Amino acid sequence: MRKVALVTGGAVRLGRAVTLGLAEAGYDLMVHYHSSEGPAMQTAREVEALGRRACTVRADLSGGAEVGRVVDAVSEAYGRLDLLVNGAASFEQADLLDVDEEAWDRVMATNLKGPFLLVRAAASLLRESRGSIVNMVDLSAFQPWVRYPHHGVSKAGLMHLTRVLARVMAPHVRVNAIAPGAVLPPDDFDEDDRKRELARTPVGHLGSPDDVVRTVLFLAASPFITGEAVVVDGGRSLDGPSRGG
Repeated sequence: MRKVALVTGGAVRLGRAVTLGLAEAGYDLMVHYHSSEGPAMQTAREVEALGRRACTVRADLSGGAEVGRVVDAVSEAYGRLDLLVNGAASFEQADLLDVDEEAWDRVMATNLKGPFLLVRAAASLLRESRGSIVNMVDLSAFQPWVRYPHHGVSKAGLMHLTRVLARVMAPHVRVNAIAPGAVLPPDDFDEDDRKRELARTPVGHLGSPDDVVRTVLFLAASPFITGEAVVVDGGRSLDGPSRGG
Protein backbone atom coordinates (compact mmCIF):
# COMPACT_ATOMS: atom_id res chain seq x y z
CA MET A 1 0.00 0.00 0.00
CA ARG A 2 1.30 3.44 -0.91
CA LYS A 3 2.12 5.85 1.85
CA VAL A 4 0.19 9.09 2.20
CA ALA A 5 1.53 12.53 3.12
CA LEU A 6 -0.27 15.72 4.02
CA VAL A 7 1.72 18.88 3.33
CA THR A 8 0.28 22.14 4.65
CA GLY A 9 1.10 25.12 2.49
CA GLY A 10 1.99 22.48 -0.07
CA ALA A 11 1.14 24.46 -3.20
CA VAL A 12 3.79 27.17 -3.31
CA ARG A 13 7.50 27.77 -2.79
CA LEU A 14 9.16 25.32 -0.40
CA GLY A 15 5.89 23.50 0.31
CA ARG A 16 5.45 22.78 -3.39
CA ALA A 17 8.98 21.41 -3.61
CA VAL A 18 8.32 19.11 -0.64
CA THR A 19 5.03 17.95 -2.18
CA LEU A 20 6.66 17.05 -5.49
CA GLY A 21 9.67 15.48 -3.79
CA LEU A 22 7.41 13.22 -1.74
CA ALA A 23 5.50 12.25 -4.87
CA GLU A 24 8.76 11.30 -6.58
CA ALA A 25 9.58 9.19 -3.53
CA GLY A 26 6.32 7.25 -3.86
CA TYR A 27 3.86 9.08 -1.61
CA ASP A 28 0.28 9.94 -2.50
CA LEU A 29 -0.44 13.53 -1.48
CA MET A 30 -3.02 15.71 0.18
CA VAL A 31 -2.07 19.28 -0.75
CA HIS A 32 -3.35 21.89 1.68
CA TYR A 33 -3.71 25.52 0.68
CA HIS A 34 -5.41 28.62 2.02
CA SER A 35 -5.54 31.21 -0.75
CA SER A 36 -3.41 29.62 -3.50
CA GLU A 37 -6.09 27.60 -5.24
CA GLY A 38 -4.60 27.87 -8.73
CA PRO A 39 -1.10 26.79 -7.66
CA ALA A 40 -2.61 23.97 -5.57
CA MET A 41 -4.46 22.57 -8.57
CA GLN A 42 -1.33 22.85 -10.70
CA THR A 43 0.77 21.13 -8.06
CA ALA A 44 -1.79 18.31 -7.84
CA ARG A 45 -1.61 17.84 -11.61
CA GLU A 46 2.17 17.62 -11.40
CA VAL A 47 1.90 14.98 -8.68
CA GLU A 48 -0.47 12.96 -10.85
CA ALA A 49 1.93 13.29 -13.78
CA LEU A 50 4.46 11.52 -11.58
CA GLY A 51 2.07 8.59 -11.27
CA ARG A 52 0.81 9.35 -7.76
CA ARG A 53 -2.59 10.31 -6.42
CA ALA A 54 -3.19 13.91 -5.36
CA CYS A 55 -6.06 15.69 -3.65
CA THR A 56 -6.33 19.28 -2.51
CA VAL A 57 -8.04 20.82 0.49
CA ARG A 58 -8.57 24.47 1.34
CA ALA A 59 -8.53 25.55 4.98
CA ASP A 60 -7.59 28.33 7.34
CA LEU A 61 -5.51 26.38 9.84
CA SER A 62 -5.77 29.03 12.54
CA GLY A 63 -9.22 27.74 13.49
CA GLY A 64 -10.27 24.36 14.84
CA ALA A 65 -13.29 23.70 12.62
CA GLU A 66 -11.36 24.00 9.38
CA VAL A 67 -8.46 21.96 10.74
CA GLY A 68 -10.86 19.09 11.32
CA ARG A 69 -12.02 19.33 7.74
CA VAL A 70 -8.46 18.81 6.49
CA VAL A 71 -8.07 15.58 8.43
CA ASP A 72 -11.52 14.42 7.32
CA ALA A 73 -10.47 14.99 3.71
CA VAL A 74 -7.37 12.83 4.20
CA SER A 75 -9.36 10.07 5.84
CA GLU A 76 -12.07 10.07 3.16
CA ALA A 77 -9.62 10.16 0.25
CA TYR A 78 -7.01 7.71 1.49
CA GLY A 79 -8.03 6.14 4.78
CA ARG A 80 -4.55 6.58 6.21
CA LEU A 81 -1.84 9.15 6.94
CA ASP A 82 1.86 8.29 7.16
CA LEU A 83 3.53 11.70 7.14
CA LEU A 84 2.38 15.16 8.18
CA VAL A 85 4.54 18.09 7.11
CA ASN A 86 3.51 21.30 8.88
CA GLY A 87 4.81 23.86 6.41
CA ALA A 88 2.10 26.54 6.26
CA ALA A 89 3.23 29.76 7.92
CA SER A 90 3.12 33.52 7.78
CA PHE A 91 6.27 35.64 7.71
CA GLU A 92 5.49 39.12 8.97
CA GLN A 93 8.06 41.84 9.52
CA ALA A 94 7.68 44.51 12.20
CA ASP A 95 9.44 46.23 15.07
CA LEU A 96 8.57 44.37 18.26
CA LEU A 97 7.01 47.34 20.05
CA ASP A 98 4.88 48.09 16.99
CA VAL A 99 3.32 44.61 16.97
CA ASP A 100 -0.24 45.01 18.21
CA GLU A 101 -2.38 42.32 19.79
CA GLU A 102 -4.14 41.47 16.55
CA ALA A 103 -0.90 40.95 14.64
CA TRP A 104 0.59 38.88 17.47
CA ASP A 105 -2.46 36.62 17.67
CA ARG A 106 -2.63 36.24 13.89
CA VAL A 107 0.95 35.02 13.59
CA MET A 108 0.72 32.73 16.62
CA ALA A 109 -2.51 31.21 15.32
CA THR A 110 -1.05 30.39 11.92
CA ASN A 111 2.46 29.34 12.90
CA LEU A 112 1.93 27.66 16.26
CA LYS A 113 -1.71 26.96 17.09
CA GLY A 114 -2.46 25.59 13.63
CA PRO A 115 0.20 22.87 13.69
CA PHE A 116 -0.86 21.87 17.22
CA LEU A 117 -4.52 21.59 16.25
CA LEU A 118 -3.66 19.63 13.13
CA VAL A 119 -1.50 17.13 15.01
CA ARG A 120 -4.23 16.68 17.59
CA ALA A 121 -6.82 16.06 14.89
CA ALA A 122 -4.58 13.67 12.93
CA ALA A 123 -3.17 11.78 15.90
CA SER A 124 -5.30 8.65 15.44
CA LEU A 125 -4.45 8.29 11.75
CA LEU A 126 -0.75 8.79 12.44
CA ARG A 127 -0.72 6.29 15.28
CA GLU A 128 -2.47 3.67 13.16
CA SER A 129 0.22 3.95 10.48
CA ARG A 130 3.10 4.44 12.95
CA GLY A 131 3.78 7.58 10.97
CA SER A 132 5.82 10.71 11.55
CA ILE A 133 5.54 14.47 11.69
CA VAL A 134 7.95 17.08 10.35
CA ASN A 135 7.47 20.66 11.55
CA MET A 136 9.06 23.40 9.45
CA VAL A 137 10.69 25.97 11.69
CA ASP A 138 13.53 28.24 10.58
CA LEU A 139 16.63 29.82 12.05
CA SER A 140 14.50 32.36 13.92
CA ALA A 141 13.56 29.50 16.27
CA PHE A 142 17.14 29.66 17.60
CA GLN A 143 18.25 33.23 16.87
CA PRO A 144 16.76 36.60 17.95
CA TRP A 145 15.50 37.95 14.63
CA VAL A 146 14.51 41.44 15.73
CA ARG A 147 12.99 42.29 12.32
CA TYR A 148 10.55 39.37 12.61
CA PRO A 149 9.91 39.16 16.36
CA HIS A 150 6.47 37.56 16.56
CA HIS A 151 7.38 35.18 13.74
CA GLY A 152 10.52 34.13 15.60
CA VAL A 153 8.68 33.56 18.86
CA SER A 154 6.08 31.44 17.06
CA LYS A 155 8.80 29.28 15.48
CA ALA A 156 10.61 28.91 18.79
CA GLY A 157 7.29 27.77 20.23
CA LEU A 158 6.84 25.29 17.39
CA MET A 159 10.32 23.93 18.07
CA HIS A 160 9.48 23.34 21.71
CA LEU A 161 6.12 21.86 20.72
CA THR A 162 8.06 19.43 18.51
CA ARG A 163 9.95 18.13 21.53
CA VAL A 164 6.84 17.89 23.68
CA LEU A 165 4.95 16.06 20.94
CA ALA A 166 7.85 13.67 20.44
CA ARG A 167 7.35 12.47 24.00
CA VAL A 168 3.56 12.54 23.94
CA MET A 169 3.22 10.71 20.60
CA ALA A 170 5.88 8.07 21.33
CA PRO A 171 6.34 5.24 20.66
CA HIS A 172 4.00 5.11 17.68
CA VAL A 173 4.66 8.50 16.06
CA ARG A 174 7.96 10.32 15.67
CA VAL A 175 8.07 14.13 15.60
CA ASN A 176 10.99 16.18 14.27
CA ALA A 177 11.68 19.63 12.84
CA ILE A 178 13.66 21.14 9.99
CA ALA A 179 15.14 24.64 10.06
CA PRO A 180 16.01 25.64 6.48
CA GLY A 181 18.45 28.43 5.71
CA ALA A 182 18.91 30.14 2.34
CA VAL A 183 17.39 27.41 0.20
CA LEU A 184 14.72 29.51 -1.52
CA PRO A 185 15.37 33.26 -1.34
CA PRO A 186 12.42 35.60 -0.73
CA ASP A 187 11.15 37.77 -3.55
CA ASP A 188 13.03 40.84 -2.31
CA PHE A 189 16.36 38.98 -2.19
CA ASP A 190 18.67 40.82 -4.61
CA GLU A 191 22.15 40.06 -5.94
CA ASP A 192 23.86 41.90 -3.09
CA ASP A 193 21.85 39.83 -0.58
CA ARG A 194 22.86 36.66 -2.39
CA LYS A 195 26.55 37.58 -2.33
CA ARG A 196 26.40 38.40 1.38
CA GLU A 197 24.75 35.12 2.22
CA LEU A 198 27.17 33.21 0.03
CA ALA A 199 30.17 34.84 1.70
CA ARG A 200 28.86 33.81 5.13
CA THR A 201 27.98 30.22 4.21
CA PRO A 202 30.82 27.86 5.15
CA VAL A 203 30.05 25.21 2.52
CA GLY A 204 30.66 27.79 -0.22
CA HIS A 205 27.31 27.66 -1.98
CA LEU A 206 23.66 28.40 -1.25
CA GLY A 207 21.15 25.63 -0.88
CA SER A 208 18.06 24.63 -2.80
CA PRO A 209 14.62 23.22 -1.92
CA ASP A 210 16.00 19.78 -2.78
CA ASP A 211 18.18 19.98 0.32
CA VAL A 212 15.06 20.26 2.45
CA VAL A 213 13.23 17.54 0.51
CA ARG A 214 16.08 15.12 1.16
CA THR A 215 15.94 15.97 4.86
CA VAL A 216 12.18 15.37 5.03
CA LEU A 217 12.66 11.96 3.43
CA PHE A 218 15.57 11.17 5.76
CA LEU A 219 13.53 11.98 8.88
CA ALA A 220 10.49 10.09 7.60
CA ALA A 221 12.65 7.00 7.06
CA SER A 222 14.71 7.18 10.28
CA PRO A 223 12.98 5.14 12.99
CA PHE A 224 15.45 6.06 15.76
CA ILE A 225 15.22 9.86 15.46
CA THR A 226 12.56 11.88 17.27
CA GLY A 227 12.36 15.23 19.01
CA GLU A 228 15.21 16.65 16.95
CA ALA A 229 15.77 19.65 14.68
CA VAL A 230 17.90 19.40 11.55
CA VAL A 231 19.36 22.74 10.49
CA VAL A 232 19.72 22.83 6.70
CA ASP A 233 21.69 26.03 6.11
CA GLY A 234 25.18 25.08 4.93
CA GLY A 235 26.59 26.22 8.26
CA ARG A 236 25.25 29.77 7.86
CA SER A 237 23.91 29.91 11.43
CA LEU A 238 27.42 29.35 12.80
CA ASP A 239 28.05 33.01 11.98
CA GLY A 240 25.10 34.40 13.93
CA PRO A 241 21.77 35.90 12.80
CA SER A 242 21.20 36.48 9.09
CA ARG A 243 18.86 38.94 7.37
CA GLY A 244 16.31 38.57 10.16
CA GLY A 245 18.72 39.81 12.80
